[in-house]
Formats: sequence, C-alpha cells, structure tokens
Amino acid sequence: MLKLNLLFSKINAIIIILLIQLNFNNVWANNFISRGHYVIDLSQKLEWMTCPVGMNWNTESCVGKPIKVKFEQIKTIINQANQQLKGIWRLPNRKELESIICKSCDKVKINSKIFPNTPAESFWTNEKNSWQPQFMWTVNFFTGNTFGRFPGFIPNYVRLVRDR
Repeated sequence: MLKLNLLFSKINAIIIILLIQLNFNNVWANNFISRGHYVIDLSQKLEWMTCPVGMNWNTESCVGKPIKVKFEQIKTIINQANQQLKGIWRLPNRKELESIICKSCDKVKINSKIFPNTPAESFWTNEKNSWQPQFMWTVNFFTGNTFGRFPGFIPNYVRLVRDR
C-alpha cells in the first residue's frame, strides 16, 4: 500500500509540473494589472509606463510616435516624467526589462495587450556592460535578446519604471 501511495504522489507531482508549464503564459499575464498610463508588475513590485517615451495613453492604447533618444538625453526625460506624472521614474535595469520579454509572442516579443504598440526594437537599460564599459545594455523586443554593445550616442527607445 505504501508503494502505491508513493507512486500516486510521484504521478501527481508530474501532473502538477506539466500543468504549471502549460499555463506559464497565463501566469505571466496575470502578474500585470493595467492602470491606464502605467502597469503594475506584481512579481517585481514595479510600475511600468504602459507606453514607450514619446507615445501617450488615450484610455485604450498607446498613440503617437515613440522616440529614440541618446543615453545622455534620458536624465532630462526622467526629470520631465517625474514632474508630469508624479513619483520617481527611472530607467529599468537589465533584469527588470528582460522580465517583460514574451518569448512566445509573435512579431514583438512583449505582451501587446499589456504594452500596446511597443516597437520591435532595442530599449535602453540603466546598466553599462562591465566587460566593455563604453557600451550599455539594451533589450531588443524584436528578438527577445539582450545586447551589451550600444554606445550612448546611438539612439534607442525608452520605457520608464518606478518602484512600487
């Protein structure tokens, strides 16, 4: 009887693991709560701007044209966001920005229901590449990959975040 109970326990554990793996994308989507111009990230205790810098939230989606900026311009953008949107907005670190990648998403590697109209291109992080400090880390939402080869004078997109 004991061997039979152990066998059922192992089978149940395998079934639970398979169910978790099959539902991973739903779990991922449930970690976010949309609040208009920002999105609450429950898993990281962060609030993301729904739209990339340059776009505006119009109660249904991000509209306008996102802008690419040089790294030196980001400080001005953050100051403006802090004044207009209240709070302490900042550039995300590499791990934070990588956490919103959706590998199984088509075209743009981000959940477009949560972050609509995100360009399928690179976004700045706040981290320098420690192997080559003249380069910054970016996260590319076309490939879902991270790259540490962008010098600050090459413009990239920006999505701001604040701690919750």
